[in-house]
Amino acid sequence: MARIRDDLTNVDELSGLTKASVLMLTLDDDAAAILLKAMAPKIVEEITRELANLGEIPQKSRDKIVQEFYDLAIAQQWATRGGLDHAKAMLRQSLPADDAEAIIQQLTQQVRKKPFAFLQKAQTQNLLTFIQDEQPQTIALILSHLPYHKAAEVLAGLPSPRQIEVVKRVASMEQTSPEVISEVESDLEARLAGILTQSFDKIGGVDTVAEVLNLVDRTTEKGVMEGLETEDPDLVEEIRRLMFVFEDIILVDDKGVQDVLKEFENDELSIALKTASDDLKDKIFKNMSDRDAQLIKDDMESTGPVRLNDVESVQQRIVDMVRRLEDAGEIIISGRSGDEERVV
Repeated sequence: MARIRDDLTNVDELSGLTKASVLMLTLDDDAAAILLKAMAPKIVEEITRELANLGEIPQKSRDKIVQEFYDLAIAQQWATRGGLDHAKAMLRQSLPADDAEAIIQQLTQQVRKKPFAFLQKAQTQNLLTFIQDEQPQTIALILSHLPYHKAAEVLAGLPSPRQIEVVKRVASMEQTSPEVISEVESDLEARLAGILTQSFDKIGGVDTVAEVLNLVDRTTEKGVMEGLETEDPDLVEEIRRLMFVFEDIILVDDKGVQDVLKEFENDELSIALKTASDDLKDKIFKNMSDRDAQLIKDDMESTGPVRLNDVESVQQRIVDMVRRLEDAGEIIISGRSGDEERVV
């Protein structure tokens, strides 16, 4: 029987990381997957490590953490619709004093960490009208602070030449000084809304471009990638690697998976699947013979520890094969750009 950690009984003293990990365990798989997809890879990695050390969690602690998450989510909605002051007033009306102040403190900290938060509640078309005449570097700075889905909508609405310029600047963006962000925000504030303070954060980058392009329509994605290809083929290669990762093979149609598997030996597949999710393993195993599936399972159980670099190397070769079949138009992937399937 799993041991209950003593520190999990006092929820108020738990770190945000531990609370997030408990929440992941408490939610059903679909809900947890939605939350994890919205997190940065580094945060997902930290949560995964924390999950391994949790042990058994008291039901009372689970309930309190879920309630805290719910209250904070509702408070964020109030803040988005009516501002921080409105959210504080609603919290104080609806929760016990101590609970309300705790949520207000968390909400205030989160709001202050988000530059350009006042733009997130704007309609996409209004936002496009507002920023389309800005310099590409300004638009890139704004898109890097928006949720990926809204950034994708804005990017798709820009003229094609401007899309290329903006994507190049987002991809090359690493760190932006608070002074620059403050100057841009101050200018926007004078024309649209109030600004919030922020810390020195890493923003933009190639991973942001990949996330945004994963969500735009195929025509926009193709236009951006072809435009970049002539100017910076290395950047295009890096973006493509991030746009389709090993776990995304679960989205490939069964025939496509079978075509990919033909190109690899069982010992390679056993290494690649070392870090795969159970869902992806099931997808792979159902698309091979029962004999091969059992051989790979036995090999995975009997093989000792494998270096992560070796696992990732094989996974990348498999992903490269998927991309080659993508270029040949022989694979169907569902859900990569909306609800419809597309041929890649």
